[in-house]
Amino acid sequence: METTRERKAPRFDRTIVDGPLPVAVWRIAWPTVLQNVFAGLQGLVDHVMVGHYVGFVGNAAIGVSWQIFLVVVVFVSSLFTGMGVLVARYAGAEEPEKVNRTVYQAFLTAVALALGVFAPLGYVLAPRLLALANAAPPVQAEALPYLRILFLYSIGMLLVYMLGGALRAAGDARTPMRLGIALTLLNVVLNVVLIRGLGPIPAFGTKGAVLGSVLAAALVSAWALYLLFSHRLVVQFSRRMGLGPHWPTIAALFRFGLPAGFQGIAMNVGGVILIRYVGSLPASASAQAAYTVGYTQLFSFITWTSIALMAATATIAGQNLGAGKPERTRQAPRTALALGSSVALPVGLLFLLIPDRLLGIFGVADPTVLAIGQQLLGYLSVSGVFLLAALVYTGALQGTGDTRGPFYITLISQLALPLGICAAVDAAGTLTAAHVWTAILAGHVTRCVLSALRFRQGKWLEIEVV
Repeated sequence: METTRERKAPRFDRTIVDGPLPVAVWRIAWPTVLQNVFAGLQGLVDHVMVGHYVGFVGNAAIGVSWQIFLVVVVFVSSLFTGMGVLVARYAGAEEPEKVNRTVYQAFLTAVALALGVFAPLGYVLAPRLLALANAAPPVQAEALPYLRILFLYSIGMLLVYMLGGALRAAGDARTPMRLGIALTLLNVVLNVVLIRGLGPIPAFGTKGAVLGSVLAAALVSAWALYLLFSHRLVVQFSRRMGLGPHWPTIAALFRFGLPAGFQGIAMNVGGVILIRYVGSLPASASAQAAYTVGYTQLFSFITWTSIALMAATATIAGQNLGAGKPERTRQAPRTALALGSSVALPVGLLFLLIPDRLLGIFGVADPTVLAIGQQLLGYLSVSGVFLLAALVYTGALQGTGDTRGPFYITLISQLALPLGICAAVDAAGTLTAAHVWTAILAGHVTRCVLSALRFRQGKWLEIEVV
């Protein structure tokens, strides 16, 4: 019976290595965009409900807790980047046993780290981490149970991330989309019940938000594991795999993944320092409001699309390299860039033509915030295309196994250059919002140019996997 099910299991989508590239990019990208939109709505619902039933202290507690926990997510996700490199290469070469072994070893590693390292350490160190974040005492009191629950029961969330990345690298982007939508809807339902209470269920307030998140993730990850063991997906698990580690595979996960993890940490550090420069401006409150609405919210229309295309490019570049078709790998980022430009260019044009109306959607009416926000959107109207190209070429590099190149490029373009510009101007005592926006634009342009040059060097052709 086991053999029959395995024989009927879905095969890899060979249109990725044989069909038209624009179609292949689109088929992987659009489900990822939709999944990102739903994930963003989930966070919005959390903050709205906690803000309404608990207050701004609850919102601050969620923000601080996730800022701390994000370090864990970035580190573990780096292993999943390494997993994606191997899965895409093996899927392109039509080696399903290696695909399954890679994902299973990533699964075992994630479980071991989540339960054996992050859960106990996170629970014990949570008070110190909150103190290190300089959170106010009321915020710390609200955040402590939230953060401890995140650390103790993060395994479901991490498995959802892992399985989504594995299936996407294998060419199946629709299943992660369905899982992501199910996760969001279930999370919203649970949060409505647990945050405010319902019938005999008491109101848990801020703690209810994290309980809803971990419960939803546990249920969705359990369902995904069932699908893997039932051989209904392109990636399959078997009870015969056992619990033993395959050290060459685990070593490859870290070899390809850790540079991506360091890259993510570097970007987070750079973002935090950049926000501090925004907060040091003369009209700091207005500048921070404009930055939050313009860069974090409105610019996300471009970043969501760009991140989805980065994932699609990584899959297509890796699979075609595994299939022995490097020319298609070379074409993948150009194809993704052409598709992404159909979004980035019109959105950038709207930033230029109707910035006041776009800012008004978020209730921005203060003249100072409007002026700074309009100025920021002017810079972002140009920056969007460069960020798109940078992420697409980053995806191509990471998908082929060159994860060190993007890390070094990030150190230059997201840390040294923009922060250097801000530090130099600030030392002269003349830092303005325009200087910060210029630093952001310069970082995106530099990242784009360096990523494209690195990819065109073709060193990824020499990278071998286990």
